[in-house]
Amino acid sequence: MPKNLSIIIVEKDCDRAGQIVDGLTASGDHDITVISDESGLARRIAALDPDVVLIDMANPSRDALEELALASGPMERPVAMFVDQSDGALTKAAIEAGVSAYVVNGLQQERLTPILDAAITRFHMVSRMRTELEATRRALEERKTIDRAKGILMKARGISEDEAYALLRKAAMDQGRKLPEVAEALVSTAGLLS
Repeated sequence: MPKNLSIIIVEKDCDRAGQIVDGLTASGDHDITVISDESGLARRIAALDPDVVLIDMANPSRDALEELALASGPMERPVAMFVDQSDGALTKAAIEAGVSAYVVNGLQQERLTPILDAAITRFHMVSRMRTELEATRRALEERKTIDRAKGILMKARGISEDEAYALLRKAAMDQGRKLPEVAEALVSTAGLLS
């Protein structure tokens, strides 16, 4: 875990919050903020924009768990959630909400650092996968659009697929635009004309 992190701790119990702070300060010089009142949590977390959010809940309900998880911005930062007891449905709900680490009966000072390390690593891995998935989806959509544009040109001009592709590429270069943009414009225009 990096030595200087901005960490928000969501914990209602002052004594437990103190134990968490003590455990975290032993591992580095962190900027730690404790939030004991959950009202306006999403706004407060967004304003502070922490590196990590640590949530401690004794007995979570599914609704409370999902609300806390979503308020902590699990798609924007690592979120570690500690609960005293849980069941499979709550664990699944937390993971689906994007929580990076969901730890049952595990809030012990000596375990904080390795658990936060794992949460940070998992968050970055999932973020990378999301980015790659989005790039793949975008490339597939662009490929489909280019194929449709080639089909339109092949039908309209009676040319081969290679000739249609070369024509699209030339138009993109001449206009200083990307090939998918030119293909999209052609598909949109053909849609208006048919």
